[in-house]
Amino acid sequence: MRNINLLILLIGLTSSLANAQQEPLNESLISATLTIETTAIAARADAPIDLTGTWVSIVSEDWRWRMTTPLIGDFANIPENEAAREIGMAWTPETNVGNECIAYGAPGIMHRPGRIKISWEDDITLKMEFDAGMQTRMFYFDETMAPGAPSRQGHTLAKWEDPPAPTSVNGLRIGQTRRVGTTTRSLEALTSNLIPGYLRKNGIPHSDQTKVTEYFDLFETPAGVTWFVDTIIVEDPVYLVEPWVTTMHFMKETDDSKWNPQECFVMHENEL
Repeated sequence: MRNINLLILLIGLTSSLANAQQEPLNESLISATLTIETTAIAARADAPIDLTGTWVSIVSEDWRWRMTTPLIGDFANIPENEAAREIGMAWTPETNVGNECIAYGAPGIMHRPGRIKISWEDDITLKMEFDAGMQTRMFYFDETMAPGAPSRQGHTLAKWEDPPAPTSVNGLRIGQTRRVGTTTRSLEALTSNLIPGYLRKNGIPHSDQTKVTEYFDLFETPAGVTWFVDTIIVEDPVYLVEPWVTTMHFMKETDDSKWNPQECFVMHENEL
């Protein structure tokens, strides 16, 4: 009897193994499912910082390029190449009649003075609304989200930046592993799938191959005022000789009573 039971057990195991070989696990489907579930949990519910609310841009630098339309040929601090310079030098304010939002795309929108409303569209999508040009950016925390048609704001994938890995200083390794419980205070975003546009209103171009990497860092002053800094890295193999790196500063407001949507414009009426 004992031998018979053993034989039955062996037959059952053989049958199970045969079925497993005929019907392999769909590892890609399992991986995709886990990715989506993990992403959803790590986006809104586990956000290490709260970027929601209304923010006003603080223009304490780059005034002449942000608060007014720069003069023709004023491309200072942009590492443009000769092709970009040639296009920029041919620009006039009349060039963009009917296409005033050309300088309000993702590579330059954070430079436009004004206010931003940040909210969660859903558990894995952060929304940024701008009163300058009435533009909207979507930050998707799901890396499987397929981009739509190329657009002014492009397709932005986001994640909470990973904690820093251990480093070496003068050959001495500082920390063998990431400290348990450490969290980041940065939102990292990568934007692509753009249409051509301007980095500044005076015609300095960017191409559809441009990629924008951003790091949003939140902090609070001793006076209890909340700020975030957006570090922006624009890379364009067509018109830039190296990445264009800038930082923009935003202060949180208590409400949206000063929200003032305005259409895109090339030059303000007091500049004409």
